[in-house]
Amino acid sequence: MKKYNFGAGPCILPREVIEKTASAILDFNGIGLSIAEISHRSKDFQPVMDEAIALVKEVLNVPEGYSVLFLGGGASLEFCMIPFNFLVKKAGYLNTGVWAKKAMKEAKLFGEVVEVASSADDNFTYIPKNFEVQQTWITCT
Repeated sequence: MKKYNFGAGPCILPREVIEKTASAILDFNGIGLSIAEISHRSKDFQPVMDEAIALVKEVLNVPEGYSVLFLGGGASLEFCMIPFNFLVKKAGYLNTGVWAKKAMKEAKLFGEVVEVASSADDNFTYIPKNFEVQQTWITCT
């Protein structure tokens, strides 16, 4: 009987995807190296990236003029990367619970954090609406 994983993160993959991946681990496109052994900048790997970007743009309907980035890490790393790259002085955050608190904690390492609204009053059971955002909070230009 096939097992199914419904946890966050990894997902069920079609059998043909698993088989193609297993083959690429042994010998990618007949080049004598594994896909894990070649550079992500190589001419052999570039078509893999091009196809992945095209598929993401198609599935998510990404408009022209926008780029797709594949970054290592997960949500917790993003909590640090966004303010590291964009926060100049001050940023406003909606406090909607555990993940928002983690994002705010990391952002404080790079600038001032303003909690513009929170749903803590009802144990984070809703997303706050009708709050005011001052343009001076958004300084990541």
